[in-house]
Amino acid sequence: MGAFRARAAILALESRGLTLEADLSAQDERWMREALTLAGQAAAAGEVPVGAVIVTAGGERVGGGQNRREVDRDPTAHAEMAAIRQAAAQLGAWRLAGCTLYVTLEPCAMCAGAAVLARIRRLVYGASDPKGGFCGSPVSLGDLTRHPGLNHRLEVTGGVLAEEASAQLKGFFAGLRG
Repeated sequence: MGAFRARAAILALESRGLTLEADLSAQDERWMREALTLAGQAAAAGEVPVGAVIVTAGGERVGGGQNRREVDRDPTAHAEMAAIRQAAAQLGAWRLAGCTLYVTLEPCAMCAGAAVLARIRRLVYGASDPKGGFCGSPVSLGDLTRHPGLNHRLEVTGGVLAEEASAQLKGFFAGLRG
């Protein structure tokens, strides 16, 4: 019965345009590990450990960021927003067409919306976020990345190095609780 439920869940995700990669591509794993490193830096600074990296279709890193809400006292200082701003500055354009955003935690509505507005081609995230995710994971609050009413939709791959990303977040919050 467990295998049947797992297959049904995968089919439900695929019907919504979300893929869970059991066999990680080398590129996805490489860039997600870089995002995890940035998330670790955020945790060391007392921030929720979320890291993000933006890579061009040619494989060049053009943006990166980590959560900085506490340090900057800015509710919009999410890792994805920093990475998008840095990539736009690096490329000299607000359209990040052809780029992939790697992030350790499923983006919230603000960050998912920013990815759509930046015309990012692909989103790859680690852990799903049942409390704030907005990218169509099984536990998310919704899906802005593929909403039919929007003029741009992203290809989304969830669950890349999800265990590592989830462990990083759980360890951070366990440390806060003492």
